Amino acid sequence: QVQLVESGGGLVQAEGSLRLSCAASGRTFSSYAIGWFRQAPGKEREFVAAIIRSDGRTSYADSVKGRFTISRVNAKNTVYLQMNSLKPEDTAAYYCASRRIGASYDVWGQGTQVTVSS
Repeated sequence: QVQLVESGGGLVQAEGSLRLSCAASGRTFSSYAIGWFRQAPGKEREFVAAIIRSDGRTSYADSVKGRFTISRVNAKNTVYLQMNSLKPEDTAAYYCASRRIGASYDVWGQGTQVTVSS
């Protein structure tokens, strides 16, 4: 089993930046991809970005393209989400999740809160 721990959330003003980290431990070799998701109060959880651990291929939600960048350092078993030009609507709890190849995301971290003030 993989364990995931997020960090780096906080309070930032609009147009500011934050970098979230997702540190993996345990059976990390079984993790094919890491994704970032977010959930705002009263809203459903939504996909933000994902990265394939082996080759670094990435995908993004349209709402964050050009502002957020996902990256990984496999030697550290860590995935990052660099968030620039933050908007109040980016305010949410952010979660990272892991999935095996051909499977859905089934391991989740505890989340980290991001609050963007206007």
